[in-house]
Amino acid sequence: EGFPDAELGRLFAQPELAGFAAGLRHQDSAAPAPRLVADPEHRHDPFPPTDVQRAYWIGRTDTFALGGVGCHFYTEYDGVDVDLDRLAEAWNRLIARHEMLRARFLPNGDQQILPEVPRFEIRTVDAAPDGDEIVLRAQREAMSHQVLDPGQWPLFDVRAVRYGGNRVRLAVSIDSILIDALSAMTLMRELDTLYRDLDAELPPIGLSFRDYVLTARPDPQRLAAAQEYWARRVEDLPDGPQLPLAKDPATVQQPRFVRREQHLPPQRWQRLRDLARRHGITGSSLLATAFAEVLGTWSAQPDLTINVTLFDRRDVHPDVDRVLGDFTSLLLVGYQPEPGETWVDAARRMQRQMGSDLEHSDVSAVWVMRELARRRGRLDVSMPVVFTSTLGVTDDVVVEPSFAERVWGVSQTPQVWLDHQVVERDGGLLLVWDAVEELFAPGVLDAMFGAYVGLLEWLVEGEWGGVVPALLPAEQRVVRAGVNATAGPVSGRLLHEGFFARAVEEPGRSAVFWDGGELSYGELADRALRIAGALRERGVEAGERVAVTLPKGPDQVAAVLGVLAAGAAYVPVGVDQPTLRRAVMYRQADVRLVLADDADQQWPDGVRPLTVAAATGATALPEPVAVAGDATAYVIFTSGSTGEPKGVVVSHSAAVNTLEEVCSRFGVGVGDRVLAVSALDFDLSVFDVFGLLGVGGGVVL
Repeated sequence: EGFPDAELGRLFAQPELAGFAAGLRHQDSAAPAPRLVADPEHRHDPFPPTDVQRAYWIGRTDTFALGGVGCHFYTEYDGVDVDLDRLAEAWNRLIARHEMLRARFLPNGDQQILPEVPRFEIRTVDAAPDGDEIVLRAQREAMSHQVLDPGQWPLFDVRAVRYGGNRVRLAVSIDSILIDALSAMTLMRELDTLYRDLDAELPPIGLSFRDYVLTARPDPQRLAAAQEYWARRVEDLPDGPQLPLAKDPATVQQPRFVRREQHLPPQRWQRLRDLARRHGITGSSLLATAFAEVLGTWSAQPDLTINVTLFDRRDVHPDVDRVLGDFTSLLLVGYQPEPGETWVDAARRMQRQMGSDLEHSDVSAVWVMRELARRRGRLDVSMPVVFTSTLGVTDDVVVEPSFAERVWGVSQTPQVWLDHQVVERDGGLLLVWDAVEELFAPGVLDAMFGAYVGLLEWLVEGEWGGVVPALLPAEQRVVRAGVNATAGPVSGRLLHEGFFARAVEEPGRSAVFWDGGELSYGELADRALRIAGALRERGVEAGERVAVTLPKGPDQVAAVLGVLAAGAAYVPVGVDQPTLRRAVMYRQADVRLVLADDADQQWPDGVRPLTVAAATGATALPEPVAVAGDATAYVIFTSGSTGEPKGVVVSHSAAVNTLEEVCSRFGVGVGDRVLAVSALDFDLSVFDVFGLLGVGGGVVL
């Protein structure tokens, strides 16, 4: 602040203080940064949620996949001789002090601070001497996956079990729609202070979360620049991790998160920090890169995007750090590794990208997701993996109270598969993964988490100049190698060869069905060979491309078989394509002859039509023209990302390899039927026609 050139991107590229400070130019002190002005008179008026709060509010409904859960964090603390009456009094004093502990949400999603609330009581159960585990388990079951009603106060819950004579198990559940993780740490610090001394004087708070939400808005110019940046950035932003799932997320009715955690001892964590500092990498960048590397190992694609949590509390008031609220925002960070890249280069590149993205974080991830959905024409754009780091922001915060020890916890977030949190504790580093367990096959999450911890241990040894070692467990590498061992005999057949062989062997078998009729293999082969004869009479040579512009029906099937029997390649061009677009396709494919059902319409220069009716009157070829397996079978046009059609050339051997594998894998054979709904200019039609006819099946049009 006060240094306009102190861009986050440059700071992340050069995270050494001396080098960064040398490039600073101080701003004119006559133009101080604006300060938030509190509005206590209207503090109880409704006010809108932040983007993240609104996402939490909507996500607790079951409208979306993995919805129906409240975003909350649940923690259990265990202590001896805990004074629950004193603790309840401390908690109620904090409710009176912090407005968001008196918040509720209205039916339209707005939030409101209640001026007064009833006294909050800590519900307490005394366990029988032989029933400790039953009562403790019942408390965890009731609270760990709570979905609190946002319209009802309170949006938190505190309960206790007295057991084992003088022990207390305290359970705290707080909805994240109220306060973020850093606010929760502030809450626990102040709770600890008041528990030790109810008369302790806490510093005053001169503003409310409502004041912050309504006035701490980004500068319009910065916002416009950020929107322009992300409008460009989404062009190459990868999808979220494509992890191996055991089920469709939409089928998970009640997501339940399971926690995995590991504590990196102080000496190991200090060694890791020293190495990171030596290589100019921040702790959070190091851990985010390691996390992305592991995700990429199990993902279908190594390029991926993760949701990074930002504790975006702007410095707009001297008391802003004492305010409880959900100040978080989300940043979409893409990880795109390069082949053969060393670990340190990958981490530095990741850090530079995070810095550049952070510099433009005035635009929320929600805005970016909407832009992604619009650009890609998809409603299911999802970034379901989250990375949350509190490094560097918890040095003076009590993470757990002095009167009890944290013994268990879990967090849950709607529409999230996996949430990774890192926090410094007891001088070391606590690594936490909270995941929807049933989404993944047994053993997958354990293997991933083990690989992540193993990668950090490898980094502790200082091998930063080499490439990341293989992270996949040996037994999984064996399974993948077996599944991906696609070597096998290649038939060498042509795309149409199976059909014509079947027509000789079983000419009376039914091949094509449609409303009002059917053709046998022999009848269809005769039509196809007549069309092939007509094409050869008109000078069509082996390898030439012939367009097929016909409506779906038996003539269309006969036409493509006839083109291939003539030794040519067929080019499907839909009858519903605009005239100009058809002309472009004919020109790009060097088409001079089109099999059509109407010869009288206007055709582009150099293109001649031939109706199927005329072609089937020709003399049939005795057999298909022989061509090589690598000859072109068809050219199929994509829509083209720029709107210009692009032709994809497919050889006989490539197409046959796929069809034979599919039919073998799924047992498609004689007598099977396919409902051929795919248009001829869509590549799935290749299976509809040639897959079934090549094995003695039937095509239903």
